[in-house]
Amino acid sequence: MNLNNKTILITGIDEFIGLRAAELAIAQGMKVRGLQTSPGQDKKAQNVGAEIIVGSITDPAIAHKACQGVDIVLHTTQIAEEAGEIKHFREINVGGTLNIAKVAKQVGVKTFVHLSSVLVYGFNYPDHVKESDPLSADNNPYCQTKIEAETELIKLNSPEFGIIILRPGDVYGAGSIPWIVRPVQMMRQKLFAYPSDGKGIMNHLYVDNLVDAIFLAIEKETYGETFNITDGEETSWKDYFMHLAAMEGLPAPISLPKEEMKLFLRVRLQGQKLFRQKADIFPESVDFMSRPYSYSIAKATSLLNYKPKVDLETGMRHTHEWLKKTDIQKLLK
Repeated sequence: MNLNNKTILITGIDEFIGLRAAELAIAQGMKVRGLQTSPGQDKKAQNVGAEIIVGSITDPAIAHKACQGVDIVLHTTQIAEEAGEIKHFREINVGGTLNIAKVAKQVGVKTFVHLSSVLVYGFNYPDHVKESDPLSADNNPYCQTKIEAETELIKLNSPEFGIIILRPGDVYGAGSIPWIVRPVQMMRQKLFAYPSDGKGIMNHLYVDNLVDAIFLAIEKETYGETFNITDGEETSWKDYFMHLAAMEGLPAPISLPKEEMKLFLRVRLQGQKLFRQKADIFPESVDFMSRPYSYSIAKATSLLNYKPKVDLETGMRHTHEWLKKTDIQKLLK
């Protein structure tokens, strides 16, 4: 598929990945429509030339309005917290996803790209885990609902309505809350630690590399396929967070035993609940920050000719430039 002059709907366009996808889509001649939940968000997407629709992905009428006249849907909207009530996750991650997809199919959209997650493999998976390997929710609502969404979504794939599923690794860059904003903020407050000596692999993925993979998958019309997408580098958790601290000129973070760290975060979470403060980090985040192995991107390399163009050093440099001019405290409210 030639992307030039095609119309793409990006759900979650006001979020980190959606906004960058919009910028890069417009830069290569695509028309962009965005769906966002809040009218109070800033005008960044409109400023880059996107048409904006405000509403929920769970609303069939909004979905119909958003999908009408669209060639491609890039679905990025999700609940991506480390813990919480599964009903809340399921409403958006499963119900909202299927609502958008079914309406898109009904009105004649050709291509539907769904951003899933490597977390569908859970927290205990084999090294270089492949797309065909077993999935595991590991009793986590995020993992569980991402698996459920994939399972139901692929049933809609047909010659007239192509489904492509991408499983991104740990996406960082300007605006990334879990891998840039939150750890930097906690490092500045001298509250950040990483578990178990930073062992294991941080499967980082610079946002521009992810968008590149999305466009390749659309161009090559790899319908019915699922792809792991990372930067393809085996960086330890310790090295990643040390790099982040050094980039910001902050002291090197400390390490704590995994269970000790979880206990500390449980106590902290209870204190936040007691004072009716918004939870900023959950004990379950320790599991997200201590995954042991890398994910294979061999399939994406072979079928998409995907080659990550931005390495960690360059991606961190771009991110640092953004951090210097951004009040990240506002992003955490």
